[in-house]
Amino acid sequence: MMTKKTISASRASLILFLCQMITALEVPLDLSQPPTITQQSPKDYIVDPRENIVIQCEAKGKPPPSFSWTRNGTHFDIDKDARVTVKPNSGTLVINIMNGGKAEAYEGVYQCTARNERGAAISNNIVIRPSRSPLWTKEKVEPKHVREGDPLVLHCSPPVGLPPPIIFWMDNSFQRLPQNERVSQGLNGDLYFSNVKPEDTREDYICYARFNHTQTIQQKQPISVKVFSMDSLNETISANLSDTGFYGAKPLTERRPTLLTPVGSTSNKVELRGNVLLLECIAEGLPTPVIRWIKEGGELPINRTFFENFKKTLKIIEVSEADSGKYKCVARNPLGSTHHTITVTVKAAPYWITAPRNLVLSPGEDGTLICRANGNPKPNISWLTNGVPIAIAPEDPSRKVDGDTIIFSDVQERSSAVYQCNASNEYGYLLANAFVNVLAEPPRILTPANKLYQIIANNPALLDCAFFGSPVPEIEWFKGVKGSILHGDLYVFHDNGTLEIPVAQKDSTGTYTCVARNKLGKVQNEVHLEVKDPTMIIKQPEYKIIQKGGQVSFECTIKHDRTLMPTITWLKDNGELPVDERFIIHKDSLAIMNVTDKDDGTYTCVANTTLDSVSASAVLTVVDRPDPPFDLELTDQLERSIQLSWIPGYDNNSPITNFVIEYEDGMREPGVWHYQTEVHGTQTTVQLKLSPYVNYSFRVIAVNEIGRSQPSEASEQYLTKAAKPDENPSGVQGIGSEPDNLVIIWEPLKGFQSNGPGLQYKVSWRQKDVGDEWTSVIVANVSKYIVSGTPTFVPYEIKVQALNDLGYAPEPAEVIGHSGEDLPMVAPGNVQVHIVNSTLAKVHWDPVPLKTVRGHLQGYRIYYWKVQSLSKRRRRHVEKKILTFSGNKTHGMLPGLEPYSSYKLNVRVVNGKGEGPASPDKLFKTPEGVPSSPSFLKISNPTLDSLTLEWGPPTHPNGVLIAYTLKFQPINSTHELGPLIEIRIPANETSLILSNLNYSTRYKFYFYAQTSVGSGSQITEEAVTIMDEGYSETLFATSPVIHTVHPTFYKVRPVYPRIRNVTASAAETYANISWEYEGPDHVNFYVEYGVAGSKEDWKKEIVNGSRSFFVLKGLTPGTSYKVRVGAEGLSGFVSSEDVFETGPAMASRQVDIATQGWFIGLMCAVALLILILLIVCFIRRNKGGKYPVKEKEDAHADPEIQPMKEDDGTFGEYSDAEDHKPLKKGSRTPSDRTVKKEDSDDSLVDYGEGVNGQFNEDGSFIGQYSGKKEKEPAEGNESSEAPSPVNAMNSFV
Repeated sequence: MMTKKTISASRASLILFLCQMITALEVPLDLSQPPTITQQSPKDYIVDPRENIVIQCEAKGKPPPSFSWTRNGTHFDIDKDARVTVKPNSGTLVINIMNGGKAEAYEGVYQCTARNERGAAISNNIVIRPSRSPLWTKEKVEPKHVREGDPLVLHCSPPVGLPPPIIFWMDNSFQRLPQNERVSQGLNGDLYFSNVKPEDTREDYICYARFNHTQTIQQKQPISVKVFSMDSLNETISANLSDTGFYGAKPLTERRPTLLTPVGSTSNKVELRGNVLLLECIAEGLPTPVIRWIKEGGELPINRTFFENFKKTLKIIEVSEADSGKYKCVARNPLGSTHHTITVTVKAAPYWITAPRNLVLSPGEDGTLICRANGNPKPNISWLTNGVPIAIAPEDPSRKVDGDTIIFSDVQERSSAVYQCNASNEYGYLLANAFVNVLAEPPRILTPANKLYQIIANNPALLDCAFFGSPVPEIEWFKGVKGSILHGDLYVFHDNGTLEIPVAQKDSTGTYTCVARNKLGKVQNEVHLEVKDPTMIIKQPEYKIIQKGGQVSFECTIKHDRTLMPTITWLKDNGELPVDERFIIHKDSLAIMNVTDKDDGTYTCVANTTLDSVSASAVLTVVDRPDPPFDLELTDQLERSIQLSWIPGYDNNSPITNFVIEYEDGMREPGVWHYQTEVHGTQTTVQLKLSPYVNYSFRVIAVNEIGRSQPSEASEQYLTKAAKPDENPSGVQGIGSEPDNLVIIWEPLKGFQSNGPGLQYKVSWRQKDVGDEWTSVIVANVSKYIVSGTPTFVPYEIKVQALNDLGYAPEPAEVIGHSGEDLPMVAPGNVQVHIVNSTLAKVHWDPVPLKTVRGHLQGYRIYYWKVQSLSKRRRRHVEKKILTFSGNKTHGMLPGLEPYSSYKLNVRVVNGKGEGPASPDKLFKTPEGVPSSPSFLKISNPTLDSLTLEWGPPTHPNGVLIAYTLKFQPINSTHELGPLIEIRIPANETSLILSNLNYSTRYKFYFYAQTSVGSGSQITEEAVTIMDEGYSETLFATSPVIHTVHPTFYKVRPVYPRIRNVTASAAETYANISWEYEGPDHVNFYVEYGVAGSKEDWKKEIVNGSRSFFVLKGLTPGTSYKVRVGAEGLSGFVSSEDVFETGPAMASRQVDIATQGWFIGLMCAVALLILILLIVCFIRRNKGGKYPVKEKEDAHADPEIQPMKEDDGTFGEYSDAEDHKPLKKGSRTPSDRTVKKEDSDDSLVDYGEGVNGQFNEDGSFIGQYSGKKEKEPAEGNESSEAPSPVNAMNSFV
C-alpha cells in the first residue's frame, strides 16, 4: 500500500520557538548581571573508580563569577589537595584518581557557588559515589534433583553493586538459556520453572551479573539440575531405597497453579511519579499456568501498559498518582486458578508547577518571584538569597517574602541579587536559582538586521525580533517601507517579540519592520520573508509485484519551487538503499535490475529542499516459484495404500495452489517419475493408493501462479507385496489377416499392473453358435496370437486372461471376432440411372446377398467416366472417377458431371478384403447446360469513335451455342457508369466493330454466350477511344488463325450530347474561344470564365445563335483564366474546363525599343526599303493592272501568313518554316491546359498582326489577310490603331 508523508521545516522552527518562549528573558552578556549556573553534574553522580572524577560547575555573569566549593556542608579548600584542580575560567573540579588515588576517599556531597558583585548562585547538592562490582561470595552449590513435573527455583543472589547489576542466565558456551511460559527469569534474577521436564537436565545453569558502569561481568558457580522421569525414578528408588528420601514415586499428576512469587495473597508496592512501575507474578502448576492482569475498579492505562516475560511482568511507564490502586494477577490452568493483589501507591518527589524565573527590572519598578512545586507528600518551600537563608540574609526594604512568592517594590540597583528556591520532601528536593537584576537600558534588538526568512506556503512563518531593554520595551511590527502597524486575526504577536503568520501565503512575501521602544529610546530592525511553493510528488511510486529475475521501476516525479534545488533520495525499509549496481537511480525513477528475494520491501522516494521534505512509499513484492517441499515422511503403510506427509517450502509471496505427487518404480523404471495425484495447496498429507509388487519412491512438487517448484528430495522407498493380477488386458480383438486364420490381439498390462513376477496371458477361443469347447494357450511377452485353419469369415468368441506366479486375474469378458475375409463373389444387379440435371445423376442398384460378401460389408463403389462431349463430337481420353457409399445403401448421387456429354458407369460391392466383380457398364447422357465464359475478349484498333472486338468461343459450351450478348456503357472521369447498351450477336461471329462511339471515352464491355438453356458466365473488358485523329477508311482485318469471316460493323448513337475540344487563342486583353459540339440541333451556347485559382463566381457571356466560337474582351494582360462552354436548356450540361493566359502588356517594351539608337537606324532602313518596294509595285501595277491580295499570297506562298477557314473561324493548315510539320485539325492546348505565347502554335503574333490585331464579331481578322479578294495592298491594315514597328517587322517578308 502506498503512503505519503510530508515534513515541513517550518514546523521544526515552531517547536524550537515554543521552547524559547518558556525561557527567561536573556540579558546580553555585555551588561551587568548576577551569576547564572549553566552546567552542573547530576545530583546522584556515580563515578568509575578507575578514572578521574570530574564534577562540573559552569556559570555566566558580568563581571565573570568566581567559584567556591563545599564538601559535606563545609568549605572545600581546593588548594590543600594536590589531586584536586579547577579548570581555567570555570568552576569544574577535576580529581586525579588515576595516579594512585582512591575514589572512595572523595565520596561525599559537593556544592558549587558562583559569585560576583551582583550576587551568588549555587548548584545542587552533588552526591559523589564510586561504582562497585563485587565478586560473588564463595559458596558450595548443591546439585538439584527434582522429579518430573515439579516446580523449581534456581537462586541467583547477585552481590550488591552500585548501580545494581543486570542479571542473565547462560550456559558454559555463553549461550542464553531459552525461556518461555514454563521457564523464565524473575525481576530479582532467579530462574523459575513452573514445572520441570527431563530435557531441563543439565549441569551448566550459570547466573551472570553485568555491571555496566565498570563494564565487568561476574559469574556464579554453575548449578547442576537432574530431572528424574517417573520410570527412571522408580527404578532408582528400588535400587537405592536407603539413599533417597523418596518412598515410591507417585505417577505424574496435574495440579492447579500456586504462586512462586510474590508470596501470599497480597503485597504492597510504592513507586515514584514519572518512574516505571514493574509488577511481577510467577506461578507453578501442571499444565503450565498462564497469567492475566487486571486493575480493580479501573482499566489499565492505554499506550503506557506493556506485558513482558510472557505476561508475567506488568510494566507501566511514566506513572502518576492516578495509577495508584490495586492490581491483581490471576494464574490459571485447566485445573483451577490462583491470584495475588498488589496495592500500588504512587509517591512523588517535588516537581515544578512554576519555577522562579530571572527578573530584570528598571529602577523604581515592581516585580515578583514565584516558586511553586508539588509532590507527595507536599514539599516544603524555602528561600535563600545569594546562597544564604533569606531569614538571616541582609535586609532589603524592597522585598517581601510571602510563602512561595517574593514581592519586590520600588527596586533600586542595590536590590540586584540571586535568589534560590528549595522545594523538598522525603523523596527528594528541587533547587532553582533566579536573579533580580536592576538595570536602566534603552531598547536593543538582538535579531540580525535584514535577516532572510524562507517558508513554504500554507505553513506558519515566525519572524524573530529578539530584544532587550529595561524597562521592557513595547514591540510593534510594520510591513513594507510605508506600511501601517500590523494587527488583526492574520497575525499573532508573541511576548518575546516574534511575529507569527499562522498561514503564510505567496502574498505574505515582503519586508517586515520590528520597532522596540521604551522610555529610554526606540530602535527598529528589518527582516525579509520569502514564501515558496511547496514541493509535491505529482507521480508517486506504485505497488509492484515482480517475478524474481525480472526488473522493476518506481517513478517519482516532483514539482517544486523554481528557486529551490531539490534532492531525491530513495530508501528501502526506511534505510539506505543497498550498495548494489543493480539499483539504478535516474532523475525521476528508481530501477532495480535482476530482482532477487532480498529486494522485497517498502521503497520510499524522499524529495528534500532546504525548506521542506515530501515522501511517498510503495511496496515491492517479489514473487517466484515456490521452494520445494521437504521432510517427506511415509506413515500408515498398508498393502494397497500409504500416507505421505511433507512440509511446504516458502511460497515466495505467491500462495501455493496445489501439490503434485509423483512416484518412481525403482524395480522396473528407476529414474523415471510418473504422475500419481495432486492435492490442494493447503494440504500437507495425502493417502495414496498403491499397486502390488512396486518399489515406490515419492516426491512432491509445489505449484503457484508463477510456476512449479523444483521436486522435493525423494522419500524413502516402499516395496509392496506381490499379488494376483487385478485386471486383464484391454483392447482384445479378433480379426483375420488371411481367409483361413484368426489373429487375436490385445493391449498388454503395463509394469506394475502385473502385481507380481511371471506375467503371462491365457488366450482362449471357440467358434460362435457351434457348441465347441474352448481352445486355450498360455503365452508370455507377446500381445498377439494367430489361430490357423479357420473357415472364411466366421464369428469367434475370444477372451484373454492375465496370470502371474501368484495366480490368475478375475475371469475376463468375452469379445466377438471374425476369421479372415475374402473378396465378394457377386456384383450388384439392376443398375439404373436417373438424370437430375445437366451436372447431377442418381444411381440405383439391388444389394448383393450378405453371404456372398464374405466379409464385413463396407459399402458400394461406383466407377464412372465420360465417353465424349456431344457438342464437340470427338472422343477424349477416358478418366475414371470413383465414388464410395458406405454401408448397405442401394443408391447414390453422382455430382460434378459435364453437361451435354455421354457417360458410362458400373457398381461393385466392397468388404475389408477388397472389391467384388463389377456390374455391366451402364450408358447415360447429360442434357445441355449454360456455357462457360468466352475463352477471351480482345479489343483493338481504337479510333476517334470506334473500337474492334474479337472473342473466342467458350472452352466448355455445354451445349449448342445460339448467340452471344454484348453489353457496354461509358465511364466518365469520376468512374460513374453511363447508360447500358445491349447487342445480340450470332453464334458464328468472332469479331465486331463498334462505331459512332464518343471521342476519348472509356467503355466497359460485358460479353457472354448462350445456349438454349440460358446465358453463361460473362467476361468483362474496358477500352478507350482515341483522343483526336483524321478519319481512316481502313477496313478491319481479322486474324486468319482465329477468324474466317469479315467483321460486323455496328453504329452506335451518341450516348449523350457533349461539348469537347474547347480551345482558347489569347491576345493581350481578349481571347477567341472555340469548341466542338455533338448533340441535338438548335442549341444556344454560353461561355463562362474567371481568373484561374480564384474562388470568385464564374462570369457568363451568352453566344448569339448556335456558333461554335466567341470572343472574350476586357481581359487583364498577363493573367491566367479558366473557361468552359455550356448549352442552354440542357440542365447541368457543360464542357470540361480549359485554361489560358493573356499576353503581357507591350507598351513599356515598345517605348524602351523605340528610344534605342540602333532601333531608330534600323527603322530608317526599313522605311527606305518600303519606299523602294512601293515604287516597284507602283511600276508593276501600271504595267499589269490590279493585283489582288489572294493572288499575291499564292504567288509568294508565305508560310507564316495563312488565311482563316471561313466555315468555323479556326486557322487553316500551318507549316513551320523550320520543321514543316503540319498542324492537326482541332489542335488543343498543352497538357497543363495553359496557352503560352512562346510555345503556342496558335499565337496571334504568328499571324501577322501581333498583339494589336483585331477581330470582327464573327471571329475573322480585319485587315489585309481577311480573305476578301477586293482588298488592295495599298489599303493596308484597317485597325483603328497605327501599326507598330514591331508589327511591321513581323509582317515583312
